[in-house]
Formats: sequence, C-alpha cells, structure tokens
Amino acid sequence: MDELNRQLEMLEGKKIVFTNGVFDILHPGHIDLLEFAKSSGDYLIVGINDDDSVRRLKGTDRPLYPLEERMEILEAVMYVDFIIPFPEDTPLQLIKRLYRVDVLVKGSDYKPNEVVGRKEVEESGGKLLIFEFKNNSSTTALLEKIKK
Repeated sequence: MDELNRQLEMLEGKKIVFTNGVFDILHPGHIDLLEFAKSSGDYLIVGINDDDSVRRLKGTDRPLYPLEERMEILEAVMYVDFIIPFPEDTPLQLIKRLYRVDVLVKGSDYKPNEVVGRKEVEESGGKLLIFEFKNNSSTTALLEKIKK
C-alpha cells in the first residue's frame, strides 16, 4: 500500500482511476470494463478480492483460480497499471486508504446509489462512472452455462 501511495503522489495532475472485482474467469465484459476505466483517466488501479472474500461472496466452490493466478492474468491486460488485493468483502477500506481516487468505475450491474466507495470518492472531488455492459457477461452466468 505504501508503494502504491508513493506512486500516486508522483502522479500529481494525472487522473487516478479505480475499479475492482473478483476477476475469476476473465471474459470480454471484464476487458471492456478495464478498457473503459483506463480511458477515463491516466492510471488504473484494480482492486481484487482475495480468496477468502471470494468464498464469502460467491460460495465455497469459488474462486476457480487462486489470487496469485488471477493477479497474473490481470497483469497481462495492457490497461491495468497496478493491482492490489483486499481481504474485505467490499473495497471501501482500500478506497479510503488510497492517496486519492479521481474516478471510480463500476459496471452497469450496479446501481449508482449502491456503489461502495462512491460517497468517499465524490466527497474528495472525484466522480463515479458506470460502464454499460454490451452483453450480460458474468463469470457466474458463464459457470452456470458450462454446468448445463
């Protein structure tokens, strides 16, 4: 966290963008979201749920890929500048600990008033952007389709 905040301090005048997720099976919806997030600023931070929080949120059979592998896959995505895991079910504590977030990006599967961290980002002068998914891509839906 200290390393990231030092980097963010050096990015004065640049727009810092934050998004988060589980990123268990990377699919086109994830890539579109990350591309949109990166195009909304200069430096994209991706928060990623650790394995314990994924199990609490998605069930005991998830994640399919452990945290280290999910991070490795995300590192290969050209839009991502920094990846940081978090143990909580939501990224609120992580957002509060970041030097600053100018743009918070979430997918259209969230209603703006339900986005965790929105209040904190807006109170510090930032804004929330909702990315409109082109199709209903979701890892959970993909797994259900595979099971059939």
